[in-house]
Amino acid sequence: MIGIADVQRARERIAAGAHVTPLLSSRLLGEAAGGTVFLKAESLQRTGSFKFRGALNAVRSLDSRQLARGVATYSSGNHAQALALAARLAGCRAVVFMPQDAPRIKVEATRAYGAEVRFAGTTSAERKAAAEAAAESEGLVIVPPFDHPGVVAGQGTAGLEIAEQAPGADVVLVPVGGGGLLSGVALALSAVLPAARVYGVEPRSADCLSRALAAGEPVTIEPPRTIADGLKPLRVGDLPFSILRDRVAASLLVDDAEILRAVRFLALRARLVVEPSGAVGVAALLSGKLPLEGRTAVAVLSGGNVEPALLARLLASPSGGA
Repeated sequence: MIGIADVQRARERIAAGAHVTPLLSSRLLGEAAGGTVFLKAESLQRTGSFKFRGALNAVRSLDSRQLARGVATYSSGNHAQALALAARLAGCRAVVFMPQDAPRIKVEATRAYGAEVRFAGTTSAERKAAAEAAAESEGLVIVPPFDHPGVVAGQGTAGLEIAEQAPGADVVLVPVGGGGLLSGVALALSAVLPAARVYGVEPRSADCLSRALAAGEPVTIEPPRTIADGLKPLRVGDLPFSILRDRVAASLLVDDAEILRAVRFLALRARLVVEPSGAVGVAALLSGKLPLEGRTAVAVLSGGNVEPALLARLLASPSGGA
């Protein structure tokens, strides 16, 4: 287990590298949801997502001998980019295993940050196995995308910022795949803003947290099909779940049409480029999954690495591409 002290140390460790992202108000979204809504724009974080917080903290926690070995990970894209840049800043090698159907924008960005990209299957389990095999044969240090104390603590720094930027928040909505961001934010807020209720939001076909909460333990789901490519792990992480089971109010489910509507809303109304995975919290508010009834909510926009062709199609379609 990790505690608030780990999150606070992570904040000090990454202060010189990661951005303090802005908290932006959205009057239109507040009117639609029946309350006051703020957007935590992690889409404006370095590498375009919150993942840089955790990757930077994990890499900066390694000693010189570990850095000399190099690092490896498995990721659908955002953690790949984050680890690539964190390794570049540390001057060490990075090898990243990505799915064969990874968005091209994320593959190109990962390479541009200096990492070696290798492809392995289409599921998180396949790329995890490939990364672990490479780590064993090449002596690399694995930095997992979510089930890792340094990564979770790094993501929790976003929660510390939310508490300072929106001390009156009643509700915080966080996208959830493997649970690294949600668990970090929930851990931080339970210590510094305990009155806020924290909700996960996940695609309806990728409901691994919802099922885990119902079962009382992580469960493995079938490979999901969803536009939210960053929220497709087959199982919530063990460490994240150990934090979440006592700190999250519930996990809300949204479908792809609702997610695409949210991406379009954010682009046209909030002037923010947000990828489908990062827009699920807004999707939950727009679709009435959590009526605010006068409360104040913060929706975390976890990433902005959307494929240009998808965004263009959404903007051109009156129906939002749904």
